[in-house]
Amino acid sequence: MLYNLHTHSASNNHDVFEVVNRYPYEVIDVPYFSTGIHPWHIDIDRADEHLAIIEQRLQLLNCLALGECGLDKRIDIPLNIQIEVFEKQLLLAKKYQKPVILHLVAAFQELIEIKNRLQPGVPMIVHGYSKNAQVAKQLLDNGFYLSFGKYLLRNPELSAVFAGVPKDCFFLETDTIEEGIAEVYAKAALARNMDIEVLKSIVQNNFKNIFKNG
Repeated sequence: MLYNLHTHSASNNHDVFEVVNRYPYEVIDVPYFSTGIHPWHIDIDRADEHLAIIEQRLQLLNCLALGECGLDKRIDIPLNIQIEVFEKQLLLAKKYQKPVILHLVAAFQELIEIKNRLQPGVPMIVHGYSKNAQVAKQLLDNGFYLSFGKYLLRNPELSAVFAGVPKDCFFLETDTIEEGIAEVYAKAALARNMDIEVLKSIVQNNFKNIFKNG
């Protein structure tokens, strides 16, 4: 079994366990999903409505995580609004004890400060990790997990960063790329110089530790 932490399109492959992203305004048409307000898609006039939908969905057994949600300094939506919406979602994750799948762009210090202040007490996974080993260490030291996919395939330098992540702290994903999760696994096994069956066992264990339904 291959485990895909984060994708926007279901593969319908019975050999893949995947957490499919479904925004509050999307229907739930997959076995397992995550739901949240992406910072790109904040509609301040509908934020309360979307948060209410998220709260309802977090109570479903097949809703495995809150997300993707987070902060992005490279978009036009003011950061203070992003933080307000993000913090409200984190409090819901805390209330319903669901892991959080994070979209983070250029706002790692803010993320760490918010986590330390709100103390959500749930696993928080930075998806689509693409930064250097120093940022990775800072996030890992602050209790975050890292998920790799697109940039592991696209950026050769990221293999060394991935290889340095403790084996109980990483996940693999496809997000919106054309490649399947099997290709991500192949690249990840190569980066860590390990047999793919060993890698599959590691990711499966990580999934079962974080997602109680996994």
